[in-house]
Amino acid sequence: MSDKRDTAGKVGVALASMFFRAALYLCLIVLLIYMGQAAYHFGYDVFNQQAMSPGNGREITVVIQDTGSVLRVGKTLESKGLISNAYVFYVQELMSNYHGELRPGTYVLSTAYTPSRIMSIMAGEEEEEEEEESEE
Repeated sequence: MSDKRDTAGKVGVALASMFFRAALYLCLIVLLIYMGQAAYHFGYDVFNQQAMSPGNGREITVVIQDTGSVLRVGKTLESKGLISNAYVFYVQELMSNYHGELRPGTYVLSTAYTPSRIMSIMAGEEEEEEEEESEE
């Protein structure tokens, strides 16, 4: 009789082990799918720059005290409703022509501006273009 109990116990342990292993694999697969989707959406947001409100938008005054941290600038812009994600803005700035060129100051920005346009204004390039157009 004890042989039957030992066999049943071993079978029960083996079944429980297989069940927990399958559950662990399933959790890992779900986690990988979630992480893949999050990475895809993050990359999509980085390369597909969208204005917060296309069209006319609304103008917002932003004061940037120190541009030592682009992430801090991004968080300020996000809190004002000019961009959707500060981390995406940080990566966009790293990959842009304006990397390291953002200047502190007071800016009047619109929710209709893309992150690239915001960076060009904060780097001082767009003001120069506007002045050149007004001189002609």
